[in-house]
Amino acid sequence: MTTIYLVQGDVGSQIKATLTRDDTGNPINLTGATVKMKFKKKNTTTVLSTLTSLVVSSADLVAGSAVFEFGSSDLDINPGSYVGEISIEFSSGDIETVYEEIDIQVREDY
Repeated sequence: MTTIYLVQGDVGSQIKATLTRDDTGNPINLTGATVKMKFKKKNTTTVLSTLTSLVVSSADLVAGSAVFEFGSSDLDINPGSYVGEISIEFSSGDIETVYEEIDIQVREDY
């Protein structure tokens, strides 16, 4: 997976993920689901932020697209390596967590 590069203290930075099934390659239909990304320092257990996917178009939901936006204090953190874990809660109540983490590198602001 590609590393996402962000800057310390920024507000409004976004990560867009397209969620697909490993066995078929087909997109996961996110209609009616709540998609969240937990954000933490790499090799730690403390979750720093939990971001909920923004509302996107119906077509994007069917295509498995989720967009996460960092808020006012989410990136008020030390520079370094971080990871994101995405989970989907379907309208049935079933929860599916994406196995692969998103690698995130945060650099110091000037």
